[in-house]
Amino acid sequence: MTDDSLSTPTDEVGDALATSTSEASLARTEQRSHEIEAQIAADPSKFRVMTGDRPTGSLHVGHYFGSLMNRVRLQNAGVDTFVLIADYQVITDRDGTGPIAERVRGLVTDYLAVGIDPGKLTIYTHSAVPALNQLMLPFLSLVSDSELYRNPTVKAEHEATGGRPMSGLLLTYPVHQAADILFCKANLVPVGKDQLPHLEQTRVIARRFDERYGRANPDAPVFPQAEALLSSGSLILGLDGAKMSKSRGNTIELRMTADETAKLLKRAVTDSDRHITFDPVDRPEVSNLLTLAGLATGRDPRAIAEEIGDGGGGGLKRYLTEVLNEMLAPIRARRAELAADPGYLADVLAAGNAKANAVADATLREVRDAMGMAY
Repeated sequence: MTDDSLSTPTDEVGDALATSTSEASLARTEQRSHEIEAQIAADPSKFRVMTGDRPTGSLHVGHYFGSLMNRVRLQNAGVDTFVLIADYQVITDRDGTGPIAERVRGLVTDYLAVGIDPGKLTIYTHSAVPALNQLMLPFLSLVSDSELYRNPTVKAEHEATGGRPMSGLLLTYPVHQAADILFCKANLVPVGKDQLPHLEQTRVIARRFDERYGRANPDAPVFPQAEALLSSGSLILGLDGAKMSKSRGNTIELRMTADETAKLLKRAVTDSDRHITFDPVDRPEVSNLLTLAGLATGRDPRAIAEEIGDGGGGGLKRYLTEVLNEMLAPIRARRAELAADPGYLADVLAAGNAKANAVADATLREVRDAMGMAY
């Protein structure tokens, strides 16, 4: 028996153990998320949330159901929340910034239109907060290149380059994300399951900073151990049945008109079975449209499927168009009002940037004290 023949079952056992460990870790994270929700209900002041978006295009219904609604919920619950417009991260995997000023204004407009209140939380941009980005320097001393290459996002990008060199900014993307979270000392980050490795890298950096450089206050580390608040939302696919993506053009953007939404939904992928059922495994495209209808109405997708019955894909699309446009109507109306007042949008961002800078400057002073670099 050769070494190769011996390696196969060993690899299988290793993969099984890794899967088991990962599943156990995910179960613990899910349990902890439930506990955190209960703690938020009891005392939201214990938490500071950090979240945000890259300004690479317009926000769409996937963003709305997947994260924007949750931000409004946390804000209204009284949780101190920092919302980052990650403009520097646009150039991690792109050759230019594109119409970035327009997109940043668009994000601010979308945020306010869906109910995000700048009086209750902080909206800011990467490029306007120098002290946040300066944290990259000490943080980079705490990670190895092999750790960065093992990060799932970096690894996937590296494998997909087709021989194109990876930029230093993309390689260090997880470290920049750590700076995003730690500059404001966020202790809670809403994430999906696929984003947990990024958060773990942040936790590692926080621990290593404490071990290597020490503390400004002997009674507490400079940075908290941020925890995950797992998203409970359903996975929403694009209208073509693939992953919803701004670059694929398979999304319904918040800024679109009712007519534009109707035209897109007419082209949405379904299947040849005229009887509508909710079956995510065998009928993912139909079930995806039912999920969207359920999210828009607060109804069970199965009940919607039973109601449409033999109405076929056309009946499902007509129903979804009606309820989605009805749900989006007040958001679109508010968005139009906001877009007509660019001075107000600029004031909102300026105020958020000023607050973020004050927080970042205080954190950087503490970092310098801990490192013995306060001259």
